Amino acid sequence: MTPIIVCSAVFLGVAALVGALAFISSGDREAEVEQRLNALTSNSKGKGKAEAAQYKELLSSMRDDSAGTAERFVSRYLNLRLLFDQANVALAVPHFLVICASLAAVGMVLPSIAGFSVALGPVMAAALGLLPIVWLLFKRKRRLKAFAAQLPEALELIARALRAGHSLAAGFNLVAQEMSDPIGGEFSRTFEEQNLGKPLDEALNGLTKRIPNLDLKFFATAIILQRQTGGDLAEILDKIGHLVRERFKIWGQVQALTGEGRLSGVVLLALPPALFAVVYRMNPDYLMLLFTDPLGKKMLVAGIVTQLFGALMIRKIVNIRV
Repeated sequence: MTPIIVCSAVFLGVAALVGALAFISSGDREAEVEQRLNALTSNSKGKGKAEAAQYKELLSSMRDDSAGTAERFVSRYLNLRLLFDQANVALAVPHFLVICASLAAVGMVLPSIAGFSVALGPVMAAALGLLPIVWLLFKRKRRLKAFAAQLPEALELIARALRAGHSLAAGFNLVAQEMSDPIGGEFSRTFEEQNLGKPLDEALNGLTKRIPNLDLKFFATAIILQRQTGGDLAEILDKIGHLVRERFKIWGQVQALTGEGRLSGVVLLALPPALFAVVYRMNPDYLMLLFTDPLGKKMLVAGIVTQLFGALMIRKIVNIRV
């Protein structure tokens, strides 16, 4: 049996195991939560305090029931729930940990099945085990970037709604209806939270926690101060939107000026691996000394370390914060 068939069978078996565990552990939790929320929102308008109390009780019960021992241990080093909210990933923390552990197990046995050295097992296990976290961080970064690009238009939309005589909550609802995700979904969630009885200050703090954006913090601070001291909120939002647009303009100019440096960094970092692959294809015995000779191993480790150090230095040079 060829190594490719064996690896494919192992991958399919682990994927089926992960899917079965996720299906079994999910249960009927979503239907139960939906029924309780429907019962909560169907009450009369005169029961605002009771609705708020039930809403908080519902959220606390959901949080306590689903927080297991593994999740509490992981939360000391990495807040996966917050990352899921920021990346808009509908996945439970235990399921995510099972996926990471399954991929790590595949990486541990994959080198021996494929005929490589067993010493590569821990390296492959670490690489495959961290792959879901890398995907989660990449999705989070892309979503936060899209939110930042939509924020100026949302601020101007709220300012126009305020000038037209609408309330601030109506402005949030307008953004939720007229704009697409991610900003539409986040403002819709904030609007629904304050509709269910949560104070607007707490809802805004939750929004800034889910979206760690500096301009959004300015927006939330401006609303909180305006509610306490008064003032023209529409004018403040116009100024914040103008500031964000100017910052994007400067950031584009910086990207254009540092384009040559970023391209040089990509070429310098990609050249050694590409040259290694070409030489290995032409004369494999010439490169085997790097893996068999003690001095060659030291030189290989030194080359990898200097490559990583050079990548960090180039990133620090071309990565200018605006």
